[in-house]
Amino acid sequence: MNLSNKTKAVLYILASAFGFAMMNLFVRLAGDLPSMEKSFFRNLVAMVVAAFLLLREDGHPTLKTLLWGKGNLPSLLLRSIAGTAGILCNFYAVDHLLLANASMLNKMSPFFALLFSFLLLREKLTPVQVGVVAVAFGGSMLIVKPTLSNLDLVPSLLGLLGGICAGFAYTMVRKLGLRGERGSYIVFFFSTFSCLVLLPWMALNFVPMTGYQLAMLLLAGVSATVGQFGITAAYTHAPAREVSVFDYSQVVFSAVLGYFVFGDVPDGWSFLGYLLIIGAAVVIFLYNNGYLKRRKEGDE
Repeated sequence: MNLSNKTKAVLYILASAFGFAMMNLFVRLAGDLPSMEKSFFRNLVAMVVAAFLLLREDGHPTLKTLLWGKGNLPSLLLRSIAGTAGILCNFYAVDHLLLANASMLNKMSPFFALLFSFLLLREKLTPVQVGVVAVAFGGSMLIVKPTLSNLDLVPSLLGLLGGICAGFAYTMVRKLGLRGERGSYIVFFFSTFSCLVLLPWMALNFVPMTGYQLAMLLLAGVSATVGQFGITAAYTHAPAREVSVFDYSQVVFSAVLGYFVFGDVPDGWSFLGYLLIIGAAVVIFLYNNGYLKRRKEGDE
């Protein structure tokens, strides 16, 4: 059976969403460990897998190639710094919030990617896109609930900051893709950078783990690797505007996993926030693919 590129992209992005949902589950199951320690093992697995793929593609890549790819070192560093900060914030949120809430705050990243693409890549931002970003941000505030009486305020704000960092990182990924950098190398550079940055902290503040906790972190790393390569493969088979909305299936996966594993039940305000953010994602998907314009022309 021959599948179209768009169908393949949808399947890849669904696999990616499930992989990231499982990553969050395993991170939380790892228990009371520092977010930096969890992040190190999450990235260690991705680094090993990406290195294996690079060796298979290049045979014997030179040191210069491994250090800065195709001359894109500044963008690679910015992507890696933002990505590392985003993971740390996301893992802290996963440990302190409902699984679905943490996932949804992280999924604010596409909307912030729109803003960063406008600011950094000079990509046009239409009034519809501005409105969608505003609605999505409003939805995120319903999840964050920014009041001093909210005990989850700090992890919620950090979860939102993780989404902002991820949006910046994805903007850098787009820039690197436009400059011809391979997905496997972007993953390798980012994962290696994160491990090296976190290694000194690990050496000075390492918290001993049980065999169960180590297994959970390694499974989180495997799941994250599936997520990273899945989303990279999706965007190489179809433009983001055609398939990005399917990435929000991660929230559904996370809500189901959170309910059955931890008994998580989001409150009404959070559900309303979900509807606003997912609704905004559907509107931007329809707008980017021209459906709303065709509908308007048909009505006229």
